[in-house]
Amino acid sequence: MKEDNLKPKTYDQIPNHMLSLDAFSQWLGIELVEVKEGYCKVQMTIRKEMLNSMGKAHGGITFSLADTAFGFASNTHGRKAVSIDCSINHIDALEAGDVITAESEVKSLKNKVGFYMVEVKKEEQIVALFKGVVYRTSAQWD
Repeated sequence: MKEDNLKPKTYDQIPNHMLSLDAFSQWLGIELVEVKEGYCKVQMTIRKEMLNSMGKAHGGITFSLADTAFGFASNTHGRKAVSIDCSINHIDALEAGDVITAESEVKSLKNKVGFYMVEVKKEEQIVALFKGVVYRTSAQWD
């Protein structure tokens, strides 16, 4: 085993690694836009198969995008973090072809828990607000 493989992953490597293992986020077409420690911005395009019976994006789609941004951001600190609570407020409907982004940012980081807010936007318009709490395990990303 190379010595490089024993070093913990840096904050910017972790989301890329997580995405490479996440078949659902890949199916959604989620792309990483920007990563900083405690922050992640992701993007995707709404497709026809993501629409509900009213021809609008299913609420689970914006939830999933926000949840992915939240998960990636919460793991950039180097410790494996898992969601223990999250909620979303849907503000505006989306349609096929809409490109949306989700920006997740840490608001409070403690030893065992972290609190994050995620804004989901279509261009500059907020279409959903997501709040999430993670449990921070002692396991490191390496």
